Amino acid sequence: MATAGQDELGRPAGGWRLALHKVIYESETPAGRAFDKAIVVAILVSVAVVIADSVQGWHVRWRTGFITVEWLFTLLFSIEYVARLVSVQRPLRYAFSFFGIVDLLAVLPTYLALVFPELHALIDVRILRLLRIFRIFKLTAYVVEYQVMGAALAASRRKILVFLSAVLMAALVLGTLLYVVEGPQHGFADIPTSVYWAITTITTVGFGDITPKTEAGRFIASVMMLLGWGTLAVPTGIVTAEMTARRHMRDSSAARSCTACGASGYGSEANFCQQCGMALPPQA
Repeated sequence: MATAGQDELGRPAGGWRLALHKVIYESETPAGRAFDKAIVVAILVSVAVVIADSVQGWHVRWRTGFITVEWLFTLLFSIEYVARLVSVQRPLRYAFSFFGIVDLLAVLPTYLALVFPELHALIDVRILRLLRIFRIFKLTAYVVEYQVMGAALAASRRKILVFLSAVLMAALVLGTLLYVVEGPQHGFADIPTSVYWAITTITTVGFGDITPKTEAGRFIASVMMLLGWGTLAVPTGIVTAEMTARRHMRDSSAARSCTACGASGYGSEANFCQQCGMALPPQA
């Protein structure tokens, strides 16, 4: 069964494109599940290769092996990218989607370094190599939990933005207050520096490169520490509440009723009615 996002891309009417579409986009089929698992393994191994290649000693010792493996993964993900384009009715919609851009970024750096060797004189080639780390974002297309969390974050974005704006205003006000109280002689040279200190304090990071010296400054810092400790749970609570609400909605839509007594609200884990003891109908 195709998801709503896949329906927007268009399902081919038939032929080899439809067969390819079922393997790539329909993970409910055995072939689709096997394809997803193979891609997940390839993503994890390719990212591990990128990380290992960044270690200078390993890069010098196994340079040829790293290059060979990288090209194998680049060709693999290139074939996958082309297959995704040709197996949908609207390939441009996929190409400009989030996952389409991530898939392109997974292979583009290797080709850029090959086609435009003059780029090596302009930027460190390691920047291009590290762009391959975008492959890790491809995992979100294959793990349902990522999609659930992404939907909850998207639904909570306005609440989170309001919360972050409130935290930013508090950091701006209290940072400016520290600038007035402490002054340049104690390291608070200007308002941006003071706001930087306020942000590191309210987020409980506390680098310690700037610290208040006066009693009033320490009191304000203590208030900010308590404020930061209390606000850390707010975005977590917002997203958790949204995920819980979505789960309840899903469970409610899948709830079953007893055909004997009419009792309702039974989830997929229930086998018998708690009121009359009759067997519940199978899950639809």
